[in-house]
Amino acid sequence: MTWLWVVLVLVVLGSTAAVAVGRGGAMARAYPDRREVRLPADRPVSASDLDDLRFSVVLRGYRMDEVDDVIARIGRDLAEREERVAVREREVAERESRQPDRAADRAETADRAAVEHRVPGEGHGAGER
Repeated sequence: MTWLWVVLVLVVLGSTAAVAVGRGGAMARAYPDRREVRLPADRPVSASDLDDLRFSVVLRGYRMDEVDDVIARIGRDLAEREERVAVREREVAERESRQPDRAADRAETADRAAVEHRVPGEGHGAGER
C-alpha cells in the first residue's frame, strides 16, 4: 500500500512540474478580479462621472493607486477649468469696461449724422412740413 501512495505522489508532482514548465498546453489568460476605474478621456470629468465611480475594496480599504490616479486627474481637470473661467472673466471685464465708451461713440455718431442731414431753413424733423 505504501508503494501505491509513493507512485501517486510522484505522478501528481510530475504532472505539476510538467504544467509549470509549459507542457500540456498553455494556461488560460488571467483576467483582473476587479473592475477598471474609468474616467472619460475625451472630455473633462463631470459630477455624474464621480457619482458613478466605484473603487475596489481591498483588505485595508480602497486601492491607493486607483484613488491617487483619480484624484490627480480631477485636480488637472479642475485646474484647467479654473484657468478657462479666469480667462472668460477677464474677457467679460474688458468688454464691460469698453461698453460705456461704445454707447458714447454711438450717441456722437448719431448726433453727427443728424446734423449732416439737416438742410438749412427746414424744420427739425420730417414731420414738420
